[in-house]
Amino acid sequence: MSGTAPPPRRGLAVLFAVVILDLVGFGIVMPVLPFWAKEFGADAIAFGLLQSSYAVAQFVCAPLWGRLSDRVGRRPVLLGTIAGTALAMLATGLAPSLGWLFAARTLAGAFAANISVASAYIADVTPPEERTRFMGLLGASFGIGFVLGPAIGGLLAPYGHAVPMFFTAGLAALNWAVAALQLAEPARHAAAAGGARRLAPLRDPTVRVVVLANLAFSLAVTQLETFFAYLMIDRFGWEASRFAWILVAMAIVMGGIQGGGMKALSARYAERRLVVGGVATLALGFAGVPLAPTVAVLLVALLFAAVGRAVAQPALLSLASQAARPEERGAVMGAFQSSASLARVLGPALGGLLYGIAIPYPFWLASALLVGVALGARALPRGAAGVEAAAS
Repeated sequence: MSGTAPPPRRGLAVLFAVVILDLVGFGIVMPVLPFWAKEFGADAIAFGLLQSSYAVAQFVCAPLWGRLSDRVGRRPVLLGTIAGTALAMLATGLAPSLGWLFAARTLAGAFAANISVASAYIADVTPPEERTRFMGLLGASFGIGFVLGPAIGGLLAPYGHAVPMFFTAGLAALNWAVAALQLAEPARHAAAAGGARRLAPLRDPTVRVVVLANLAFSLAVTQLETFFAYLMIDRFGWEASRFAWILVAMAIVMGGIQGGGMKALSARYAERRLVVGGVATLALGFAGVPLAPTVAVLLVALLFAAVGRAVAQPALLSLASQAARPEERGAVMGAFQSSASLARVLGPALGGLLYGIAIPYPFWLASALLVGVALGARALPRGAAGVEAAAS
């Protein structure tokens, strides 16, 4: 253990507050955007492309923000991207056409690629054996954001689809103020000579395996994120304000597991085992979503999906951070997030085509991808718990 560690608990508490505010803003948009896109005449394919435009920008910018944070620090990059988010959401609220909406969402995606910097910050100040727990808390921050965000979005939606976007822009401005006043730069490890210039994380086979697993995992998750609203419209005739509460319920389940349960799970099981169990549970949930004859049955499938994602996602994040050298941690986490962004480029477009053929197909594709991750899990590293167990 290093004797020069910063005050990590305080830094992490502020970081989690910043992430929560950031994700509340993202969550506000989720239940509103599909319905606003439909007002502009977007069908399932067009909406899939709209989601892809956001993800293309994330795919391009996540490695750039990660590398920049390795060089100039985590704090300035976080401050710059939060300010950019406020401007992007203001532009989204002013959108008069589908083309404008595409441009605004692309800008929002570019600045939303800062989660790689937040996860690198966590890895900077936590030891490997505790990292899955704190990555779980990062996931819980997602959960809190997705509880509050869709609820606020659903409450504001009746006043006009632009109102939640303006509210989100104001929230991002508040977030910037909190970060500027309270977020400290972590004491990062000194880079090895020339290390900051190598920055080719995918040359490392361990990093490559984890990134590919995250790509498949994220391809699966995007199918539910993108087309669940359309399924609720087409199957059950739901509106945005009702749909939002399902997202809230799923986020509560995920936040409860990641905020509390991951501490016990990560102490008992290696990250690789958590990934296998999580993706298998998630695969069952996805397989059942399009088969549900009623909303009540659908909620059971969604419960499996929420539990599986809550367990698998922080374990994958922890594996990625442990695979990174300290001087390249931002770049590695950027590549990890970039794989998720690539999935959000390809997944919605592919899912839109499949949804047009038959409603169940995107969800069954997701289930098949997750089964593939579970079957190929032997190629994943064990993680800190697994290494310690093997040595004992």
